[in-house]
Amino acid sequence: MQSNSWWSSSSEEGEMFYANVVLRAAKIIMEEEEEEVSSEIQTRQQWINRDCQGAHEKLVNDYFSDASLYNAETFRRRFRMSRRLFTRIADDLAGQDPFFTQRYDARGVQGFTTLQKCTAAVRQLAYGTAADALDEYLQMSERTTRECMYRFCENVVKLYSKKYLRKPNAYDVKQLYQAHEARHGFPGMLGSIDCMHWAWHNCPNACDVVNGTGPDTSFSVCGVGFRRGYYIADGIYPFYSKIVKTIPYTEDEKRKKIRQAARKDIERCFGVLQRKWQIIEQPARAFTAKRLRLCMYGYILLHNMIIEDEGRTICEYNENASIGNTVPVDPAQHDLNSFSLTNDFTHTNLQSDLVEHIWNNVNGGDGDEDDNE
Repeated sequence: MQSNSWWSSSSEEGEMFYANVVLRAAKIIMEEEEEEVSSEIQTRQQWINRDCQGAHEKLVNDYFSDASLYNAETFRRRFRMSRRLFTRIADDLAGQDPFFTQRYDARGVQGFTTLQKCTAAVRQLAYGTAADALDEYLQMSERTTRECMYRFCENVVKLYSKKYLRKPNAYDVKQLYQAHEARHGFPGMLGSIDCMHWAWHNCPNACDVVNGTGPDTSFSVCGVGFRRGYYIADGIYPFYSKIVKTIPYTEDEKRKKIRQAARKDIERCFGVLQRKWQIIEQPARAFTAKRLRLCMYGYILLHNMIIEDEGRTICEYNENASIGNTVPVDPAQHDLNSFSLTNDFTHTNLQSDLVEHIWNNVNGGDGDEDDNE
């Protein structure tokens, strides 16, 4: 009987112990769940009643009314373009994408106007500011501001890339030759590729050369004919026939002259875009590869549109102009074109002829006087 009473009392104590453990565990779980619920309530984004209409009226009074607060010069400095061009782009975007029109939200309240959305996009591109930096002026949330910029670049590329990102035709190439020779003294120069940090074999221009498509771009320097125009580039690029690299440090006066002139033009090319669109200088980790590509195309495209709007266009757009042969060549000619493109002998000869040309036509007089002295 004593053993049975001992067994029953120990069994009851064990049951009580396990019951207390279960209750204590349940209490801990309930407390953790309550903490999670309270933290969710605390971190939930607070709804802000933004005055969209008031922000629109202020924007119009500041920049877009007949008696606006800021003049045309201030508008161009802050928007990087004229008011005429900005309103043209805004109207085209409203017709292209319903996002840029003023719509009603789920509460029946009018949303942001076309001018507000385009202003938010351009200000981010121009100043490289954070997305929520425009909240106080445009009364626009960070998410909406960022979406405005992405959609702005995407639709600008869709609308205008055919004209402002086109490949040059034969007439365009001729005009580029004349403009660059008159301004920089380089005959046969197509432009600068210092800002294009891609492998040259992936470049669309290189593909056109190898496939035999594209316009005729032949020219001559010092009586020597060359089949294709070239790009001025820095030292990181290969010795290809379509690339003229800057000359390393040298004591030779002729080569020193061309080195200084070429390097100045190369460094200026990408610097223009960086100063005008300061978002290029900002970190791009938040961008996907597709969005980054569209934004870069958007900067270049807007730059070309601004050049045209200011009357500084080199080549007039002709929608019906032919770009040359569009049928790829046979495999044998393809191999010859590839060899011609990567021919470092042609590169060296072209560089030497350019040195002589620039020295004789631009600096020849100064050189003779120095020799006589």
